[in-house]
Amino acid sequence: MVSIELHNIRMHAYHGLYEGEQKTGSPYEVNLKVTYDEGQVAFDDLKNTINYVDVFEIVKQRMKVATPLLEKVAEGIIRKLKHQYPYAIEISISIYKLEAPIENIQGKLGITMHKKFEK
Repeated sequence: MVSIELHNIRMHAYHGLYEGEQKTGSPYEVNLKVTYDEGQVAFDDLKNTINYVDVFEIVKQRMKVATPLLEKVAEGIIRKLKHQYPYAIEISISIYKLEAPIENIQGKLGITMHKKFEK
């Protein structure tokens, strides 16, 4: 098994249910892991693996679309990754809002979605 991982990817996005969140936005952090069975691959060509630059682009493009719930964002990223990489057998993504509009809160809040697929 091989996993392609993105960790602590930070970007500004406009997700949220509260007034003003989709206007001003806030910083987010994304962690993502895509696992696949490499079989007998020689790892001598990028087409024999999952390109983490392409994975990052999928995340970046979906994060640009303002969405009330982070679960919907995560679901869209997973769906797009599975479509582009049908041999992925597990995808896990965490999306954290780093400055949640909650009085007196310190830290980050977010969601994790994990999907396993049949081979």
